[in-house]
Amino acid sequence: MNKKVLVTGGTGFIGSHTVVELQSNGFDVVIVDNLSNSKVEVLDQIEKITGTKPEFECFDLTDKQKTKAFFQKHTDIEAIIHFAASKAVGESVEKPLMYYYNNLNSLMNLMECMQDFEVKNLVFSSSCTVYGQPDQLPVTEQTPRKEAESPYGNTKSICEDIIRDVCKANPSLKGIALRYFNPIGAHETALIGELPLGVPNNLIPFLTQTVAGIRKELSVFGDDYNTPDGSAIRDYIHVVDLAKAHVVALHVC
Repeated sequence: MNKKVLVTGGTGFIGSHTVVELQSNGFDVVIVDNLSNSKVEVLDQIEKITGTKPEFECFDLTDKQKTKAFFQKHTDIEAIIHFAASKAVGESVEKPLMYYYNNLNSLMNLMECMQDFEVKNLVFSSSCTVYGQPDQLPVTEQTPRKEAESPYGNTKSICEDIIRDVCKANPSLKGIALRYFNPIGAHETALIGELPLGVPNNLIPFLTQTVAGIRKELSVFGDDYNTPDGSAIRDYIHVVDLAKAHVVALHVC
């Protein structure tokens, strides 16, 4: 029997690509997503790519009773990949309570159920925001965390601390946090990609929507960076590479 993995936020950008990689590597997948920033039609697209439509339940993981009921129903889950979270830096500054409530409670409810239902492994989608403004670049796994510069970044740091402390108190549990910045791209089939609901919070959707004529122009901010033309230079990671990294982390965990 294939190993069954819960992917929270699995209809989202990174989550959907990770589901594809999981199914392509023989895992059974069940998705939990509240569809706050994605569409249920993504499930059909995943099926077109892999030949298998993942199981899906729509609810909010901050609801402890619904989360517990889910695990009572799905007693064969062996691991969790946790993407579900509010993730816009700017919005988190405007709505800090929403971010702390969503991001911390969803993780704590999951980890409580991990203990109660003996789910041993967790891969957590963290962020390079936990490094703040590092003293040296590029950062490594030995680079110390610094004070977060946004409520969003702080929720990632706190979540990492929660995972560390729970795993320390429960040696049978294992957790891995993947820290990364700026995933972009789409599956080679073009059936899934980055298509957020409402106003995007990342550069690439603005770029693609401008090319497609949905937006009139692309605004570039900043002209005093230490670069040839003064504009910012950023590093990116392809979403499929990132999805594959989550599958590798699952094996290591």
